Amino acid sequence: MMLPFLFIAITDTMGRGVFTSEEIPANTVIELSPVIIMDAEERKLLDQTLLHDYIFEWGDEREKCCMALGYVPVYNHSYESNCEYEMDFATGQISIKTVRAIKAGEELFINYNGDWNDNKPVWFETK
Repeated sequence: MMLPFLFIAITDTMGRGVFTSEEIPANTVIELSPVIIMDAEERKLLDQTLLHDYIFEWGDEREKCCMALGYVPVYNHSYESNCEYEMDFATGQISIKTVRAIKAGEELFINYNGDWNDNKPVWFETK
């Protein structure tokens, strides 16, 4: 499930990103994406490829990883994200939900640390 007014476009500084053409209220699930789950050995192989930047750690112990389908891999990171993601290990899905009202034309961001307001530096940058 993905809201029909989400779209991918080029950003000024981050390559591609996910945007909305309509306003979205706070606490709205905007995408529900199935995932492909891979084990620790497959993760080692993925870490040697460009896909490393698009996978999520998976499982209660983070012993696996997953590749989300849909737009999930294209959401850019922000320490002040306007969306958050939640993993449902039982159903094998990731949901994206707004944490505040979003304006039409705005880019949608998630925090790659997992919590929408976590300000720890992520692996590819320092604050």
